[in-house]
Amino acid sequence: MRAPRRNPAGDRANTDRIEVVGSMDRTEALARWLADEARHDTVQELFAGFCKEVVRSGTPVWRASLGLEVLHPEVSGWQHVWTSESLSMREADRATAATSPSYLNSPTRIVDDTEQPFRRRLGAPCPDLPLLEELRLAGGADYIMYPLPFLDRTRTAVISFATRDPEGFDPASLDRLERATRLLSPYLERHVLRRIAVDLLETYVGPRTGQRIIEGRVDRGAVEMIEAAIWFADLRGFTLLSEQSPIPAVLAHLNAWFGIIGDVVGAHGGEVLKFIGDAVLAIFPTSAERDRAAACRQALAAAQEFCRRSEAENVQRAFSGSPPLEHGLALHVGEVAYGNVGASHRLDFTVIGPAVNRASRLLDLAKRLDRPVIVSHALAREVNRPLVDLGRYRLRDVEKPQRVFTLPESDS
Repeated sequence: MRAPRRNPAGDRANTDRIEVVGSMDRTEALARWLADEARHDTVQELFAGFCKEVVRSGTPVWRASLGLEVLHPEVSGWQHVWTSESLSMREADRATAATSPSYLNSPTRIVDDTEQPFRRRLGAPCPDLPLLEELRLAGGADYIMYPLPFLDRTRTAVISFATRDPEGFDPASLDRLERATRLLSPYLERHVLRRIAVDLLETYVGPRTGQRIIEGRVDRGAVEMIEAAIWFADLRGFTLLSEQSPIPAVLAHLNAWFGIIGDVVGAHGGEVLKFIGDAVLAIFPTSAERDRAAACRQALAAAQEFCRRSEAENVQRAFSGSPPLEHGLALHVGEVAYGNVGASHRLDFTVIGPAVNRASRLLDLAKRLDRPVIVSHALAREVNRPLVDLGRYRLRDVEKPQRVFTLPESDS
């Protein structure tokens, strides 16, 4: 009996159906893994686990890279690079990320511009894209990058795969990689959105306050009573500077001064609550690890370092012909109400209370006495450090004259 004739077209169709079914099974397995196992604390752990699952599915991935842009004044984003031997991560500097040759001559820029996948076989040299030439020389044969389908498409979010298989990625592998990318995308966007929220809150209101907001303490009028050393500082001669200088010079002057304050306050365990024109309000709150005396000592140490750094900055500014950074600073300690005040749709997380008002009046006194630093008696008696007694002075709206101090000449 003669064997039935083979139908090549039918055989190919059956093969294609088997490959599609196999690809769907692998995609389902990856989806189950993400649903069951992707409860990782970090993007690194999630990405590493995902890459291992992709390889386990039979896709010949040698190297994978993940690029995620965030929203931070100093950091542009993360790049994670995975191979079977290692996982690395680096942060990109926001100031130079968009103009660096490594970005301008990269597949990432192409995908950002087109919002479409980018693929290139690596059989020939790639002088236009140095990264791909580097991968080719390391044995890479094929490369593809996909845009991650985030809801927010305004920032970079890409994932790439490279293989050393001489045949490159076949259609079934590309189908699996695209499906895998879509499955991973919402898990990554969740991490990015949380990072953006935390970074923005820390940037605009400080880490302590930002954590409280993230925890849901957003009820208007909801405050807690805390004890804190209070820093109140302002920049002297700012009005005249603003009248006589162009806006860019004024901003540079402000940023230089605010930068020093932010550095020294943070380094000594304080938190800048707000910039008010040319003034700064910061607190050094007490905690289980820091009692009232320790908070006061750290506030005073920050003031001493601030004075030293301001003096060094003024030496440099004198050489460049820039005006000096002259300041007034008041230090006080007391109980404050820490929480939300404001309108129903526009809240401010701040501190209020008599101790804050008194710090403000001490700042006025520093200007009247032409002193760079004024320390209240309440804070001075906590620090056990040599201070200069200036005597008693009346403060506006404060009933009795107040004894005040300043730093020794060598510290101010």
